[in-house]
Amino acid sequence: MSESKAKDLKEELFTKKKNAGFILNENDIKEADDFCKGYMSFLDAAKTEREAVCEAVNMLEENGFVEYNFDKDLKSGDKIYINNRGKAIIAAIIGSDDVSKGFKINAAHIDSPRLDLKQNPIYEDNQIGFFKTHYYGGIKKYQWTAIPLALHGVIINSKNEKIEVKIGEEENDPVFCVCDLLPHLATQQMKRTLSEGVKGEELNIIIGSRPFKDDKESEMVKLNIIKILNEKYGIAEDDFISAELEAVPAFKAKDIGFDRSMIGSYGQDDRVCAYTALKALLDCNGVPKKTVITVLTDKEETGSDGNTGLNSSYLNYFIYDLAEKLGGRPRQVISASECLSADVNAAFDPTFPDVLEIRNASKINYGVCVTKFTGSRGKSGTSDASAEFVAKIRNLLDSKNVIWQTGELGKVDLGGGGTVAQYIANLNIDVIDVGVPVLSMHAPFEITSKIDTYMAYKAFKVFIED
Repeated sequence: MSESKAKDLKEELFTKKKNAGFILNENDIKEADDFCKGYMSFLDAAKTEREAVCEAVNMLEENGFVEYNFDKDLKSGDKIYINNRGKAIIAAIIGSDDVSKGFKINAAHIDSPRLDLKQNPIYEDNQIGFFKTHYYGGIKKYQWTAIPLALHGVIINSKNEKIEVKIGEEENDPVFCVCDLLPHLATQQMKRTLSEGVKGEELNIIIGSRPFKDDKESEMVKLNIIKILNEKYGIAEDDFISAELEAVPAFKAKDIGFDRSMIGSYGQDDRVCAYTALKALLDCNGVPKKTVITVLTDKEETGSDGNTGLNSSYLNYFIYDLAEKLGGRPRQVISASECLSADVNAAFDPTFPDVLEIRNASKINYGVCVTKFTGSRGKSGTSDASAEFVAKIRNLLDSKNVIWQTGELGKVDLGGGGTVAQYIANLNIDVIDVGVPVLSMHAPFEITSKIDTYMAYKAFKVFIED
């Protein structure tokens, strides 16, 4: 076989996946960069699931969506949303097609790993005030020491009043911190395994050190801190029992690299997919053929359990109600529906190449990642999309010039991880994971590509408009 013949066959038969920087022109790249400005603002404003819901409601209402009234009829073109306990949200545009053809669903999650305060968090030890925490989701505990932390959340006081808390984000706000040992004194600590280098009960947040000036009482630093909180929020110590307070990194979203090609921020897993899926819905051209739904859900990082996670029935109930309102048979409608589980994948990091199988790993700047299956080891805990549905999504993205790639979460015996796909598949819906590759996933400061982020937006948009 001649060299030219072999070259022609390679061009015809081999995969053509390549870095998007070689494919896109300057205008395309500028479009991606401009899109990500709004995304970075969203990251700064929505560091918790509650804040993400608030931002989503604002964006939806600015674009003509109204809160769903279960007693009203629906018609083609209606834009509605439901707010599930302030921690998850579903938005929809009613389509023009016969409802029996099913719905199009994009589903992302808006919770991220963090440090939650315990119900009785505040204490004093050797004249230093602390909060006790319980980490949420999968973290490397040592990464949460010696970084500035902000406090976000709500307190429901004894009068049943909701008090919103957000401290550490403004320039003049104080921040908080988990201390670590200096290297000079850490000989024994450094003999621990990396996973035990900092233990869960050592993730104690420093919150103050000045005593209330009265020598007759003990715990004077704690008293001074509670006095400050009482003056600012009108709360007493017992009010922490009915609070949801989260310590998150106080970092702002930043451009990464001399070329500003990447974004560094806390919480990009999975707000990078939540924002792009939401924007795709808001920018949907005209009235879609099929009714389209975007779900921003809670609790994914802890298994999707609870009434705001997708292992509950709130999405199922919503779809059933829409189907009935639109004159369809709910089970028929739900079985005909399709979903993109909008969640991130692990980007290949050349510094740590051994944990990923390079031929099947996603890469920064290669576009949005399509993940046929997740789970761990023997595909445990995955839905594993069918070949037919993979082909449908593959051909759609190709036909709409969306740059995409495939990936899986690590080598077979090393990797593992789940998404909401399995819970949607359990409703008898065709579903596949589509999302953005992330470097330093689950760290307090994660990195994504602006091009990949923009391609995720395009993928979610062409899916619901198809």
